[in-house]
Amino acid sequence: MQNKLRIIGGEWRSRQIKFADAPGLRPTPDRVRETLFNWLQYDIIGKRCLDLFAGSGALGFEAASRGAKFVVQVENNPDACRCLAEAAMALKASQVKIVHQDVFRYLAGGAELFDVVFLDPPFTLNAAVQACQWLEDKAWLADDAKIYVETARTQTLTEMPASWQLLKHKVAGDVAYHLFQRMA
Repeated sequence: MQNKLRIIGGEWRSRQIKFADAPGLRPTPDRVRETLFNWLQYDIIGKRCLDLFAGSGALGFEAASRGAKFVVQVENNPDACRCLAEAAMALKASQVKIVHQDVFRYLAGGAELFDVVFLDPPFTLNAAVQACQWLEDKAWLADDAKIYVETARTQTLTEMPASWQLLKHKVAGDVAYHLFQRMA
């Protein structure tokens, strides 16, 4: 397996983790992750984070490296989950929990409150808006939660929850990325 990515900041800065070669899996690019975590620099330490469609684990491991108290990574692909578990073990990331399950099945279960959510579904699924609605409707979010949503550049985020405010938005290549805050 040649697929590796580098953690940008925090305790595991410059450490590399391997990820599965799976259809639709594309790790968030370094420069996008750097921008995102600059946006979130005061919102990660000691927080509970949820990484949906975790894939490579880039966002969840970056959050854990930067001081998140607890990170849940939800991924349906068994090869990706195996790589996530191997990376967590190699990093001794005891604050990271990997859940091998479909994201919507997970969100249909018993809700826990999260402070920060990373949402980066495979672009072909076109599942971002539905996942955002489920996060809100099924009570997964703390009152002032921050929600990061990554989509294809051409996808529009219509019908987002009314209680969410768009804080930041950028485009890099074929990727559009957005940071929302839930307004209690």
